[in-house]
Amino acid sequence: MLAAAFSAVSMAQETGIRLNQVGFAPDAEKTATIESTEGAKPVPVTVVTREKGKKVWKGVAQRTATSTISGKVRQVVDFSAVQQEGDYTLIVGKGKTATSVPFVVTELPLTDLAKAALKAFYYQRTAMPIEEPYAGCWTRPAGHPDTVVLVHPSAATAERPAGTVLSSSKGWYDAGDYNKYIVNSGFAVGVMLQAYERRSDYFDQLVVNIPESRNGVPDLLDEVYWNLAWMLTMQDTDGGLYHKLTTPNFEAFVLPQDCHQPRYVVMKSTAASLDFAASMAMAARIYKDFEAAYPGFSAQALAQAEKAYAWAKQHPNVAYNQGAMNQQFDPDVVTGEYGDRNFDDEFFWAATELYITTGKNDYRADALERLPRQFTVASWGNVAELGLLEWAFMQTSSISDRNISTDMRKMFIDHLQPYLAQRAESCFQSPCGNEASDFFWGCNSEGTAWRGTEMAYAAQLTGDKTYTTAAQECLNYLLGQNATGYCYVTGFGTHPAQHPHHRLATSPCGALPGFLVGGPNPGQQDKGDNLRYTSDFADESYMDDQNSYASNEIAINWNATLVTLTGMLDQ
Repeated sequence: MLAAAFSAVSMAQETGIRLNQVGFAPDAEKTATIESTEGAKPVPVTVVTREKGKKVWKGVAQRTATSTISGKVRQVVDFSAVQQEGDYTLIVGKGKTATSVPFVVTELPLTDLAKAALKAFYYQRTAMPIEEPYAGCWTRPAGHPDTVVLVHPSAATAERPAGTVLSSSKGWYDAGDYNKYIVNSGFAVGVMLQAYERRSDYFDQLVVNIPESRNGVPDLLDEVYWNLAWMLTMQDTDGGLYHKLTTPNFEAFVLPQDCHQPRYVVMKSTAASLDFAASMAMAARIYKDFEAAYPGFSAQALAQAEKAYAWAKQHPNVAYNQGAMNQQFDPDVVTGEYGDRNFDDEFFWAATELYITTGKNDYRADALERLPRQFTVASWGNVAELGLLEWAFMQTSSISDRNISTDMRKMFIDHLQPYLAQRAESCFQSPCGNEASDFFWGCNSEGTAWRGTEMAYAAQLTGDKTYTTAAQECLNYLLGQNATGYCYVTGFGTHPAQHPHHRLATSPCGALPGFLVGGPNPGQQDKGDNLRYTSDFADESYMDDQNSYASNEIAINWNATLVTLTGMLDQ
């Protein structure tokens, strides 16, 4: 439900009522959080139809909750009994002091959101015009063809000396900037391909109106292929992967066609090579079923994945250290680092994916040598969980592998129990966003959307609907039931993020829809003369301001988790 649909009603931030601003399924849990209730008795709540004002439910807030972050006292109301499809108003209090917000109950409340989350990647495409039949008013000329890319001195070899011209076209802009990074691309691709394998029945029928739609290939795979095609061009002749394709400095807030800095491929790294190997190994087995549309791609992806893995085995500790690189080579590069110093997780994930695709015991041995002993939240810098989930879901005739899979399932479910336990005392009826440590750069993705994804995967593994409800609660949080009252997805809800740190959003049409912004970040690294935060509480350290790169940027890895969570719930 696009933001404009409710433009005439009170916003959740103004009323002090926090709830999912996009919509509820008829049989879903429906809760709202009421602000500023310290010392108050349970507040009366009424639900009426929006058109005629007919009362359909009344009750009171069920419990009071105190934030461990700010000390604020809030009330939580459960109106799950409202199950008839329709447009409603939730009214808190009585008489002149009453406040209200709209909400919707509909059979498929998340379909438009799921489509927009995936469609966001189309808007991020480089090297092709974004055209009206697919983009509406968000059209633009092709940006960054990247057919003339220079080898940076840090990446020079005898075969490709500094200044060698390469073609490295296609791919997605990484975030609010215009560069392309293998580490983050590999992670984003991995997250979405894993989602496809878990729920191919859903993604096979999800059509989002991109140029390739209805070509016999699921739109998710068509979209991911645009980035995979670029990633293939980033492999050096020896098998190693250039860490990124970048300008020396971030471009100003201009549209792609107005950018004129030279672009470089920059030094090879172990992390980039392994993330490439993992995601290409996944692609090799998935796209094998779509040979007619992408002839030869599956075989090429596997061959280049194995070559990249071999390079990483020979160069197991090549960290991308931008500061050290700039001391040695010119020009200096000051764009996103995606630096990493520990590669056990990348080796584990890559070896796991190569083992699943090829069945080769050497890859199995490498994976088990680095098998983690606990689940940790997946991120571009810690990809171990992607490999662990593969083992948890593994279908195999091997008794040994089945035993490992059973152990990984138990470890995964144990990992989630503390978060499930938080819901009973949460201010926002959520398994996330309850502690100050839940808030950091990109927390809306790595802390909330991914937590919801974990819950959705647990529901699939166990059949227990408790996990489905918890996954929905994470999404409710992102869609407005949070401390700021914002819907953190552009173009959706009654009070959406509208001014993301996103160069493409300088379009006259404003923010592109379907992008998940980073979210509250108590580090406030962007605080300064042009940006003053209105709160220092961790869960309120968010500014819907173009200057706020620390709390309001967009990124492909963040949207990949939104694609997964919304898709798992929409199905």
